[in-house]
Amino acid sequence: MPAHQMSIATSCLSGTLEDKLAAAAAARFHTVELAGSDLVASSWSPQRIREECARRGLSITAYAGLGDLEAVPPRIFAANLRRAERTFDLLDQLGAGMALVASSMSADAVDDDELAAEQLHALAARAAQHGLRLAYEPQAWGRFVSTFPHAWRIVRRAGHPALGLCLDSFHVLSRGDDPSGIRVIPGDKLFHLQLADAARPTTDLAERGRHHRLFPGLGTLDLAGFLRHCLDTGYDGPLSLDVLNDVYQQADPRHAAIDGMRSLLALQETTCAPAALPAAPELGGIVFTELAVDHASGPTVAAALTGLGFAHIGQHRSKPVQLWQQADARILLNFDAQRTVTPGTASVCAFAVESADPARSTRRAEQLLAPVLPRLHEPGEAELASIAAPDGTAVFLVHTGPGRESWTQDFLPVHAPVTTGVVTGTDHLSLTDTVDDFDDAALFYRVVLGLRAGETTEIAAPFGLIRSRAATDPQHRVRITLNTAPLRRGDWAPAVPSPQHVAFRTDDALAAATAMRARGARLLTIPDNYYTDLETRLDLAPELLAALRANSVLYDRDEHGAYLHFYTEMLGSRVFFAVVQRVEEYAGYGGPVSAPVRMAAHRERRLATLRDAPTATPVRQDYSLAHLTALSLSPPELVDAAAEAGYRYVGLRLTRVTPQEPHYPLATDPALLRSTKLRLAATGVEVLDIELARISPDEDPRDFQRFLETGAELGARHVITQLPDPDRHRKTERFAQLCEMARPLGLTVDLEFPSWTETPDLPSAVRVLRGADQPNAGILIDLLHFARSGSSVADLRQLPAAWFHFAHVCDAPPEVPGTNEGLIHTARFERLFPGEGGIDVRGILDALPAGLPYALEIPRATLVAQIGGKEHARQAITATRDYLQRR
Repeated sequence: MPAHQMSIATSCLSGTLEDKLAAAAAARFHTVELAGSDLVASSWSPQRIREECARRGLSITAYAGLGDLEAVPPRIFAANLRRAERTFDLLDQLGAGMALVASSMSADAVDDDELAAEQLHALAARAAQHGLRLAYEPQAWGRFVSTFPHAWRIVRRAGHPALGLCLDSFHVLSRGDDPSGIRVIPGDKLFHLQLADAARPTTDLAERGRHHRLFPGLGTLDLAGFLRHCLDTGYDGPLSLDVLNDVYQQADPRHAAIDGMRSLLALQETTCAPAALPAAPELGGIVFTELAVDHASGPTVAAALTGLGFAHIGQHRSKPVQLWQQADARILLNFDAQRTVTPGTASVCAFAVESADPARSTRRAEQLLAPVLPRLHEPGEAELASIAAPDGTAVFLVHTGPGRESWTQDFLPVHAPVTTGVVTGTDHLSLTDTVDDFDDAALFYRVVLGLRAGETTEIAAPFGLIRSRAATDPQHRVRITLNTAPLRRGDWAPAVPSPQHVAFRTDDALAAATAMRARGARLLTIPDNYYTDLETRLDLAPELLAALRANSVLYDRDEHGAYLHFYTEMLGSRVFFAVVQRVEEYAGYGGPVSAPVRMAAHRERRLATLRDAPTATPVRQDYSLAHLTALSLSPPELVDAAAEAGYRYVGLRLTRVTPQEPHYPLATDPALLRSTKLRLAATGVEVLDIELARISPDEDPRDFQRFLETGAELGARHVITQLPDPDRHRKTERFAQLCEMARPLGLTVDLEFPSWTETPDLPSAVRVLRGADQPNAGILIDLLHFARSGSSVADLRQLPAAWFHFAHVCDAPPEVPGTNEGLIHTARFERLFPGEGGIDVRGILDALPAGLPYALEIPRATLVAQIGGKEHARQAITATRDYLQRR
């Protein structure tokens, strides 16, 4: 079996052509299929595009920009020939060897196969003079030619060696055509193969094809069968993705390209030998689920586990992690997870699955571009392999059983009261993703772990449509359900951000519910109307219905068996537990009725909890680690340092301010950008701001376009700018221009006023903001610059609150240097922790709106040299918190 090159159409991806090529190369594609629209919109010449592809290890396998050429009147065909000739000249410069010709949709076309064949022959003859081939592609919505047998008859009648077929799986399979007929086509006449999946038809065919295609494996089309038929012809060309999807085309192109490569490798695995991937090892079940908790949510979750019959049996040797267990169900409560947790909230931050071969699972993940996570552990502790899911959840791959290294040895025994358990293990995990990440997550679990993903189902939930998809291994030992709300929910309802639950398995749900209530478990009450409807729908035995009603147990039944399930109340505003019983071969998750009933019951209970809450929770103070505080750390290292120290955000320095300082070219280094984004996802730390857009008289704001786009890709919210320009009119115009560039990317532009620049104080900054009059403009109050400039706290209090998005917090020596050089040296190397110097830290912060994030910009060169950037970051947040809490 020949090795096929992997290709992706640029039309699958978001961004400019430069973005798309970088993404394709990062995902290890060999070739790209160049869309005509991308060529037209690019500022690069065709020769430059060819060079940029070669520099990235790519080639252009085909050009998709020709259509409506055949079966037209002579006058129109003459014009089409001229258009084709110009295109062939372009392809010479691009180094592309093939042009795709889509079957005509032109109103001028006629239903005449003889004419179509004649004109395609003439086009192929012109292409051959340039050393090119034409691949004729039947579109499912073509005016006259819409099936591959029809297109093959025309190609065969044309009889030119430079003319062959392009087959697109969507166009073939979405019409319901039998793909087995592909086998009669000679392999040397199948020039190009395009692959795309799709859900079951619910919309117009053209609408689905142009907006709702899916990567292979995410839909219902039989792509494996289609590909086998094509390969049986002897086809040895590239396997090319042509997936037009509105979500993918707005997503990060690197993420989409990686998903595409994963889907291709998985599809190839089902049809080709030898396999390009290590086979997915057999999985033995979910070993544990780890919840990130804090001092508020941790006791709440622990109490819920106690009520369910779990016991706290272990305490980690070196980390604040508790092990709770009942039979084979295990929950870890991590009070110091390297992931941001909103106060009072619990979150699934990791889970472990038993793998027959963790090393092979890890190799498979690496080949599928899934990041393997580093894990810090003390000597003697288990070395566990883990990989990062798209949302940053760590997935551990472990061995269990006699003679194998056991992670449980890392826990010291805790003498907990022995309980009679009714839970036997973990049945499934239920996770929620944004609509943008829904397919990404499904593909990850299906391909990387080797799970089988079911079809997407839709639930009419109380707060709008929910889409759900389940994935499980062949033995049904590992089950994961993924959910998303495709439309944004209104702000009127109590927010439950990305709800998650862990479902435990039991052999007797009714007995379990009775026992758990007796232990004090706070189980969710289901309304009586549900049971009235249940009786109507399923005609249950009266005694069973009465027992279900008495215990608030929900019920579903299908031809394979039955499913009994009940829930706890919401714990920590996001997580809850379920207990389920599967009868016979039932494989679902409760049917379309249970989830809406459960959601409504949870909402009613949450409203009651909010009404009964005695006092409001104090406003949380979020902290950000400014890059200048630890500039010796690369962006990935800075993210890890922030996570370990307890920061919610980081500020990243994308531009070099001085020739001597380290430079981290995130905007131009795809590998560094990718590793930074992986650490952000793995830790939950977010990017608060990027710096520095420093616009001097010689700077053009347009030069910062890639800088802004990179910030948006990293999820940044704000851009720090400085205006060392004496011309007030010019700097105001340029500031406004930068704001206009940043606004579509969701970024504010925050003006900082160092006292040694030409915009040296608060009044100067205010004049710029008023003159620019931009909705996303802001002022950054850096306590050092504010104090050194002599700006007024009284003036600060009078300014609009909407102008302020965060603050730079620090202290400094009381003595003010008398020169600009001295001011600059203090600002870059000798700041102090709050309370150690002479700045009125509290007075300035009190004049700002409440709730702003505090970005700690406290560079201390001598201290960093002694203790390192990571420890300095930890000391900075500890000292700041201690000082502010002493109010």
